[in-house]
Amino acid sequence: MKYFRKMKGETVSPPRVSLQEMVWSWIGSFFGIAAVALVHFQALENTDKVMIIGSFGASAVLIYGAVRSPLAQPRNLVGGHVLSAFIGVTAYKLLPGQMWIASALAVSTSIFLMHATKTLHPPGGATALIAVIGSAKIHDLGYLYMVVPAGLGAAVMLVIALIINNIPESRRYPEFWL
Repeated sequence: MKYFRKMKGETVSPPRVSLQEMVWSWIGSFFGIAAVALVHFQALENTDKVMIIGSFGASAVLIYGAVRSPLAQPRNLVGGHVLSAFIGVTAYKLLPGQMWIASALAVSTSIFLMHATKTLHPPGGATALIAVIGSAKIHDLGYLYMVVPAGLGAAVMLVIALIINNIPESRRYPEFWL
């Protein structure tokens, strides 16, 4: 019974953020995603390259909407995506005919290694999974997936976060670098 009692939770949800915080989160996420999407759709659309992946949406929530979270810091953003991209590509290459186990191995190993390297960034799990279940265009990138879109896209979003998150006096980003 003690096991099931733990599922009740013990605290209440945190208070709602201010309207100003919501607006700055919106502005940051708009420009962060716009920057990587612009490059993807205007410069790379007719190439074999990819600049935007679904996990960047989740990164935007963290780096523009939860700027003080340890999971939103530059080390976590860039390190989490690059490391997870490597793990995802490796899992796909090792187990190309076993997508179910390659998927599970990519995400679980990414979480383990992000913990070990202090780069835990929840969207990194999606970056690893996309490397496995993504389209042929993603698979054709091979380990280049670590650089573009994962590393370069995260770096572009980081630059936007540094610019936007430090405009209002009430915000500061990052909390730490390393």
